[in-house]
Formats: sequence, C-alpha cells, structure tokens
Amino acid sequence: MMELNYQHLRYFWVVAREGSLTGASRRLRLAPSTLSAQIKALEEHLGFDLFERKGRKLVLTERGRVAKRYADDIFSLGEELVDAVSRSTGLRHAYRFRVGVGSDLSKLMAWELLSPALHLPDFPVHLVVWQEQPDRLVADLAVHRLDLVLSDRPVGLAADVPVQSVLLGDSAISLMASASLAARLLQDFPASLQGAPVLLPRTGSVVRQLLEAWFADRDLHPRVVGEFSDSALLKAFGQEGVGLFPTPTAVRDAVEAQYRVVEVARLEEVREPIYALVVPSRRNNPAVRAVLGALENNVRLNRNDCAVFSNGQK
Repeated sequence: MMELNYQHLRYFWVVAREGSLTGASRRLRLAPSTLSAQIKALEEHLGFDLFERKGRKLVLTERGRVAKRYADDIFSLGEELVDAVSRSTGLRHAYRFRVGVGSDLSKLMAWELLSPALHLPDFPVHLVVWQEQPDRLVADLAVHRLDLVLSDRPVGLAADVPVQSVLLGDSAISLMASASLAARLLQDFPASLQGAPVLLPRTGSVVRQLLEAWFADRDLHPRVVGEFSDSALLKAFGQEGVGLFPTPTAVRDAVEAQYRVVEVARLEEVREPIYALVVPSRRNNPAVRAVLGALENNVRLNRNDCAVFSNGQK
C-alpha cells in the first residue's frame, strides 16, 4: 500500500487554499522554493499533477480538485480532534454525514429532507453539504466521497455506476410573486401569464421542462426575464417583484414567510420528484436511514398535505 506524506499534503492544501505559493509561504513561513519542491515530491509520489500554471496563477487540475476535497476532510477532522480532546475526554466523535444536493433543488426542501439526520439520540452528526450539478455528485457518490445525494432526477439506466435511486416522493409546484405583481396576475389567471415576467430555473432542469410543457399545453407565452442555476438567488429576485417564480408547494409557507411573497397559483399537475441517490453499502448508515426512514414512515414536509412522502407513493 502506498504511504502518504501528510506534511506534503498539508503544504499542497495550504497552497490550494491560498491560491499561490507566495501567500502560502507567508502563512507557513517557508520559502516558496521549499513549498514548490515539497508539492513536486507529492505529485511524483501520486503520479499526477495537482496544479497547472495559467499566467501567474496556480490552478488546480481535475485530480488536484479531488485531492483538495479529501485534504479538506482530513485537516478539518484533525482540527476537530484537537478541539474535542482539549475540551473533554468524554465527548463523542460526531460522524461526518456527507451529502450532495443537486443545484436545482430548493434549499428549503433540502433542509426539510435532511433535518431527521440531525436529531439522532445516539449518533451525533456533523453535516457536510456540497451543492453541484447532479452528474458530478453521482460521480463523487460512486467513489464514496458522499454518503447520499438529493436530486430531482434518478440515475440513468445507462450510467455505469453502482448507485441506487430511491423515489422519496414529489411536490406540486406553486407560482409565487411579490404582492403587487400577484395582485395583477390573480385577476385573470392563467390568461394573465401571457407576456407576464417570469423567473425560471436553468435550461434543462426538471422544473423548467415541466413548466415549459405546462405553458405550451395552454398556449401561454410568458416573458422570461431571468433564469438561474441557484434557487435561492431566483427567489431573491422574485422577492423584489422582478417576476413570477416557481417553488415546491411543500415549502410554500416557508418561502412566503422568508421572502415576503404570496402564492399566485398551485399547479397540482406539475410535480417535482425528489430522489435519494445512494450506494448500497451506505444504506445501513444511521444518518442515511434517518433520511429515508422518516419519509418512508409518512413524514410530511412542513406538515403540508400537498406533498406526502410515503415510500415513494403519493
């Protein structure tokens, strides 16, 4: 088994975080030439480059980005160990529950889905969440970088990865708007959507496809004034009255309270599915079981009848 020099790894990690040899050398109080030699030794040991030069900048390679994510875990755990030992010898170690959340999924929905894992009586959890495009999260899940992925789409049948897709349920979509815009749109809905300003998720997302099909079926042509890959940013623009925007009805009450918007319409026929993606070996993990088990035992998101999650059945 190939031994890893953790001192070399730490030097690499600091350079990756600082973005330059100069900044890292100041922090570590080492000469840039010394750092460069240590990182070169690590690259030779691993058998691939971790950085590439672009002008005067050091940029992580694809494998360098993977190495940095592992180093993040390794050194943050080290800091946690020192903190735990210095405070009390009786403290229990918190399990790092690593979750990927698809970039198109509502942040509020993710909270509702993950919260059961944070209340396990005999299994303290340290939640680590990444948000990324689903295909990248699935790749990390397949190599055990993640314990669970929440997504609005399953893993394709053609995907050559040992990942299971568990349908947790679905939610209707509510169209939300600022009070002034909603007042105009409510007068003759849905005809009022003709030419109305709307904010939509990015092209290719599940909700975007479902909404475009709903508009087309009714020969409606709203005016798209913005599209977003980040659901929270979409809501922030909608809060300011820029346009009508979609949100899962399951978290409608929370969106109304947080963003001070109102529901214009609930589209029961437009339903966003929610999947848990997991490798079989992780299904017995207590945190994973808490997420899957709470939903399978008929837990309702936000106590709202619009989206019942019960073993994948509405």
